[in-house]
Amino acid sequence: MAALMLTEAFEAEGLGKLVVVDSAGTTGYEVGHPIDPRAARKLTAHHIASEDHVARQWRREWFAERDLILALDVDHFGWLQEGAPDRESLAKVLMLRSFDPMMVGRSSLDLGIEDPWYGGHTDFDNTWTLIKAAIPGIVRYVSDALAQDSGSSASDVRNGATEHQQVTSMS
Repeated sequence: MAALMLTEAFEAEGLGKLVVVDSAGTTGYEVGHPIDPRAARKLTAHHIASEDHVARQWRREWFAERDLILALDVDHFGWLQEGAPDRESLAKVLMLRSFDPMMVGRSSLDLGIEDPWYGGHTDFDNTWTLIKAAIPGIVRYVSDALAQDSGSSASDVRNGATEHQQVTSMS
């Protein structure tokens, strides 16, 4: 859900051609499956398509290939931190909710988003709300990184005067 929401947000900011967002899980349990129907319902209600989403598992080499790796829950955050092969990779791993202005300065233990898969529709609604609160901060962070990498201004970034970024959300 987070990857599709982020993709939509980057598109809305004119960064869709510069930022690639994908998602992966820490286990292979759901590999090859479509998005949960309850998540699809929530996304569809907000005019975000999800029918092409297929679950896949995180691959270690992606530490080198991704610019930002966002963990949604505390367990995934710890798993990614432990698996990071070096300091540069470790610095890419952040909690998604660390970008929510209401959560600034909070411990990573307070930033987790519980997996709604175990609950009902209201749990997916709550997950939507938590992810949505962090999206403007993520978009700003990536836009600033693009501008810094290219020596351009934020408006130049939106006009395509820079390289791209790869963002992965772990759910």
